[in-house]
Amino acid sequence: MNRLGKMSFNKVISWLLEGDVSIQYQVHRYLLSTERKDLQDRIASEGWGAQFLSKRNNNGHWGQGYYQPKWISSHYTLLDLRNLCIAPDQPLVKESVNKILRECKAEDGGIYPIVQKSDVCVNGMFLNFASYFGANEESLESVVDCLLAERMPDGGYNCRSNRSGARHSSLHTTISVLEGINSYKLGGYHYRLPELLDSQRTAREFILLHQLYISDKTGSIIDRNFLKFPYPSRWKYDILRALDYFQQAELPQDKRLTPALDYLLDKQNKDGTWNLNAKHPGQLHFEMEKAGKPSRWNTLRALRVLKRFDAGIAADLKKAYHELLY
Repeated sequence: MNRLGKMSFNKVISWLLEGDVSIQYQVHRYLLSTERKDLQDRIASEGWGAQFLSKRNNNGHWGQGYYQPKWISSHYTLLDLRNLCIAPDQPLVKESVNKILRECKAEDGGIYPIVQKSDVCVNGMFLNFASYFGANEESLESVVDCLLAERMPDGGYNCRSNRSGARHSSLHTTISVLEGINSYKLGGYHYRLPELLDSQRTAREFILLHQLYISDKTGSIIDRNFLKFPYPSRWKYDILRALDYFQQAELPQDKRLTPALDYLLDKQNKDGTWNLNAKHPGQLHFEMEKAGKPSRWNTLRALRVLKRFDAGIAADLKKAYHELLY
């Protein structure tokens, strides 16, 4: 699948390493297979990480509270910080996560009630960042219970299952829950883990059944928005987000990923980068990247996907690392 030459690869890696320190850290970790804790430790004190932390209110929240307004609330800011790979033991962040667990639980045990019941998609995202930041396992138990109670018969999840009686899973909700389960597993948690892993298996199969974006009934594209690559993804599904999940979960190649991988390569610029598509509308703390321009976020994510599923790209990244190093 690789259409990048050696020189282009070196240029792309060099360009990525000129970006925010969070991008630099993830390039080393995910593309060059080198752990640079010194870079990770700097995320909280410079660049995007420092800007997000500077927006935190004295009450421990961002925005007007846990979920309002989008996208500057505590929920989405903490998700952004998790995706920056800021150090998991960052004190202000851990304090905010613990505050949410104390103050923002619904009667059903989940986080953030909507019409008296918590939102499944929100809880999947919460489990993702709360697990990453090392939340107390006992505090997460009711969140896990709430998620498992909403598992759909077709194997996935739908945020409307506990409110309007949805009968078919949603790709939006399913990917959020899968990311949460993966973060929970990587965090070393044990409560109901076998059930979560079984749910993970069927939720993955639900996405793969659709080849990530194709109707299993008609063969048509489910939603053309799934083929756009905005970032941050927020709660919304797209194939790059899904592919990034599959590589993070270290899953083997599956032929049902091929259409999405081919599409991802088709969207690559001639210089080896990927553009940022229009962002999801809503308030921002600040703008990380401009839509319509080459995106370090999307290029990083695309390359770590292709490194996992394309042996040629993995080899070229290894060569690029040695040439940059020596």
